[in-house]
Amino acid sequence: MPLIPDPASAEPTALFLRACLGLPTERTPIWLMRQAGRYMPAYRALRERHDMLTLIRTPELAAEVTLQPIEAFGLDAAIIFSDILPPLVGMGLELDFIGGVGPHIANPIRSGRDVDLLGTPPAAETMAGTLGAIAIVARELGPRDVPVIGFAGAPFTLASYAIEGGSTRDFERTKSFMLAEPAAWQRLMTKLVTVQVDYLKAQVQAGASALQVFDSWAGRALGQSDYRRYVQPYNTLLFAALRDVGVPVINFSLGVSSFMEDAVACGGDVIGVDWHLPLATMWARIGHDTPVQGNLDPVALLGPWRELRPRIDEVLDGAAGRPGHIFNVGHGVLQRTPEDTVRRLVSYVAERTARVATSP
Repeated sequence: MPLIPDPASAEPTALFLRACLGLPTERTPIWLMRQAGRYMPAYRALRERHDMLTLIRTPELAAEVTLQPIEAFGLDAAIIFSDILPPLVGMGLELDFIGGVGPHIANPIRSGRDVDLLGTPPAAETMAGTLGAIAIVARELGPRDVPVIGFAGAPFTLASYAIEGGSTRDFERTKSFMLAEPAAWQRLMTKLVTVQVDYLKAQVQAGASALQVFDSWAGRALGQSDYRRYVQPYNTLLFAALRDVGVPVINFSLGVSSFMEDAVACGGDVIGVDWHLPLATMWARIGHDTPVQGNLDPVALLGPWRELRPRIDEVLDGAAGRPGHIFNVGHGVLQRTPEDTVRRLVSYVAERTARVATSP
């Protein structure tokens, strides 16, 4: 089960959870999207022996990968090692991860009938591997007061993969389907909301102490008016269904800087922001009473420390020491990121924000 707050305070003691609630912390908590995975040699050693889906579906292996960055860097939260796409398999789509290509769906959605054939089975049946991994990690990290974050993809992001059959640059098939088949689009998005809500709730039951919803592609694919019509209603349904889940929910939408207010209006307890605008600008638009997460450009981790440090400082200065800031990258850690750079980043954020917190 999720971490239980200290009975004496009725508040969580984990720094990450306190920041999610806008409570004061002794320093700024830090975790990194895609912190468990391909940039770590320990992970690559596992990948040499196991394919991606095997790692995801085997609880002990997924738990091992999840714990690798916690042991290596002392981050303030663990995000379960998985992917946003496996829930599509339970719905009836044939998913594989192809080396050098990425995700591939052999039977993508091409018609309204394809949508109608999709199932909405419970996550307990289709995502048992990930739920089992969460339980293992929660047992391991609970005594250390390190929360486990569960996650899922937002409806549009999953729909785009399901329709395109994999990654895309222009979202041509997705947007054509959305415009030409509005009733089928509604049925598809409604099914995805149903599946993702059940999956996210199941992750909490398994032991997740927070949730993150990734909307990776809506901001890249759509303008504001299409976002409001074809995405916002379904994201709003999803976040509303999670309102009483009992753990903080992070709303992360990539590429929505020009209409951030619309993404924020969908819901969520914490707003994750990408790197496209300064944190100070984004937080002012969101409102300082709402906790935020972000927003270092992940590519900055590939540069020398003399260039990286001022970018870290810009994020921290933008937060201005307010409660409710969680340091993170503005998207996932990249494959070529050096481990030593991640280690130095985590140490620097801790040291600098602790100095700020204890200064007169």
